[in-house]
Amino acid sequence: MSRGQGMAQFLDNLKAAPRRFAESAWRSGTPNTDRSRSSFVFGNVFLHLHPVRTHRWSLRWSTTWGLGIASVSAFLITLVTGVLLMFYYKPYPDVAYDAIKDIHFVVPTGRFIRNLHRWAGNIMAVSVLLHMARTFYTAAYRKPREFNWVVGMVLLVVTLGLAFTGYLLPWDQLAYWAITIGANIAQSPREVTDALGMTAVFDPGGLQKLLLLGSEDVGAEALIRFYLLHVMILPLVLVLLIAVHFWRIRKDGGLTRPEDADRRVGGPAGIHPSFTEAPQKTYHLAAVVRGRTAAVGRGPEGTVPAMPHLFYAEMAALMLTVFVCLLLSLLIDAPLKELANPSVPENPAKAPWYFLGLQELVSFSAFMGGIGIPAIVILGLALIPYLDRETTGTGEWFGGPGGGRLVAGSAVFGLAAVLLVETFAIRLGWIREWWLAAPQILITLVNPGTVLTLIYALYSIWLVRRHQSGRAGALGLFTCFLCGFVVLTIIGTWFRGPNWGFYWSRAHWPGH
Repeated sequence: MSRGQGMAQFLDNLKAAPRRFAESAWRSGTPNTDRSRSSFVFGNVFLHLHPVRTHRWSLRWSTTWGLGIASVSAFLITLVTGVLLMFYYKPYPDVAYDAIKDIHFVVPTGRFIRNLHRWAGNIMAVSVLLHMARTFYTAAYRKPREFNWVVGMVLLVVTLGLAFTGYLLPWDQLAYWAITIGANIAQSPREVTDALGMTAVFDPGGLQKLLLLGSEDVGAEALIRFYLLHVMILPLVLVLLIAVHFWRIRKDGGLTRPEDADRRVGGPAGIHPSFTEAPQKTYHLAAVVRGRTAAVGRGPEGTVPAMPHLFYAEMAALMLTVFVCLLLSLLIDAPLKELANPSVPENPAKAPWYFLGLQELVSFSAFMGGIGIPAIVILGLALIPYLDRETTGTGEWFGGPGGGRLVAGSAVFGLAAVLLVETFAIRLGWIREWWLAAPQILITLVNPGTVLTLIYALYSIWLVRRHQSGRAGALGLFTCFLCGFVVLTIIGTWFRGPNWGFYWSRAHWPGH
């Protein structure tokens, strides 16, 4: 080959490089047929977590409201903005506050990026809570999705942990005293061990506080621990759990849908091939084995390729989430109070909004409000799929005995119960106000939080007996706790003032 021919060949290769790069990246070629679209999803390292085909029922907004994708979208926004903030933040008490002030007032677009990070974190917490409620109310936790419900519960806990650990990083008064409240909750088992005279030999509360803060007080050790948890450990755990969560959705047969979903979505028949006989076996890597997966016995009727239909829906949810975050970031700044001062406590010192319901319970009993009742609720939620073995109403909103009317009645009962208990405790006090010498163990076990929990539990048992259904009891109990959480959060946010007193408005707070 002559020198001229070699140069011509080089130029031809250079011109063809973009096309060959695309061909090497997308091995299945341009995804313009059902088969190539399936290969495109199945062969991509990221997209293979998705199903190759998606049922049209799952693409309806009313099925999920896009809450799962909104949660992931908000996490991605916090991840990107968090990395940008790390370039300027310094996790040391003597400079952390100044670093946040520089981000807020000096760094170009720094205030906007911090606002975006803060609001995306809040939207993530809200969307995860709503996603859990949607999954529960559509009975999407039932077989074979029990384990994925548990994974979702862990995701909720990690999400709240991620938000909580980031709360300390600004190192202002708001952050310092909110974390102090969290540390006191971690130490609250001493409330029980002190009452039993066991703290000297058995002190789980002190151990929990030490693990959380690295010392007895909120200081440099706590800041570096919260920083590492917030920027490295918890995000890695969250990414892993999200991958498992998505993968299990695919392996468990996609999103839950009613048995007659094909009839409900309608549309022309005969477009997709169907199984003439229900298959009893499926191929396995090792051999031909009995089919146990959710795909066995199901044909592709009523489905469409995930590429592009599912991805269009996901991109729509992503863009909507980005729009809401951008709008809130432009309108409302992330708070930044004065430098943290251990000698000047905030009054009232309040936790982040998603923990204010717990703080209201903690005001009556630190152990039961901060650890006991949350542990009971989380354990109860995790057990729901293994206790509810019914099939009626799966995939339908408020499916099960009683349906929407039961949920509406439970909401009324749940709101009435929490308002009555709170009104009684606020107006008339509780055992300590009536009996100053009351044993601490009595205060711990009998307080407005435990009484409210007992009322909800008894109501749930009544529903089980009335409807002869565990699902009915679960619907009532979940709805009641959801109403209780909302009411307690509202009270803690807007009606609690100095010394955690009840005030109808901030204008009624006592002057200094």
